[in-house]
Amino acid sequence: MSSSAAGHDCCGGLSNIDFRQVARWEQRTRKLSRAFGSPYLACYFLGSSILLLNVLRSHCFTQAMMRQPKMEGLDNHATYFLGLALLGGGLVFVLSSFFALGFTGTFLGDYFGILKEARVTTFPFNVLDNPMYWGSTANYLGWALMHASPTGLLLTVLVGLVYVVALLYEEPFTAEIYRQKATTLHKRS
Repeated sequence: MSSSAAGHDCCGGLSNIDFRQVARWEQRTRKLSRAFGSPYLACYFLGSSILLLNVLRSHCFTQAMMRQPKMEGLDNHATYFLGLALLGGGLVFVLSSFFALGFTGTFLGDYFGILKEARVTTFPFNVLDNPMYWGSTANYLGWALMHASPTGLLLTVLVGLVYVVALLYEEPFTAEIYRQKATTLHKRS
């Protein structure tokens, strides 16, 4: 899974759907790899940019929540601890996905021709499809609940919808490149 959110964030920064377009352009032309002298360096650059913009998005998400009033019905200990549990579970899925995929697997390396031996199916991928996306969504939901924020809940829905749209593009691509790799390996043997 190549991760990270898609869509424009609340700070008006570039989105990962835009990065996915850059990555598809790279896959067709290999111009970034040539410019950086290596597909790995190009992927590290693009991944670092995505990572930094995700930090900015999270900051903007928090600022948007803090500037809006709390929802009284959510401002209680039970909701706070539910949010904390979602945040913890989300972190487990995000971090374990990152460790299973590595940096290049997480940040669009497949578009740079950097593939794993096979598609990752170990934890957390054996528990949940696209665990980084859903873990990230759980993080935002947990954070919104912990802050009793209707704005945070609305933004979480937006983040989740953008991830669903991203998956409509990403899933067929990932399935196809690993199908092509398996076919190539089969022909060699």
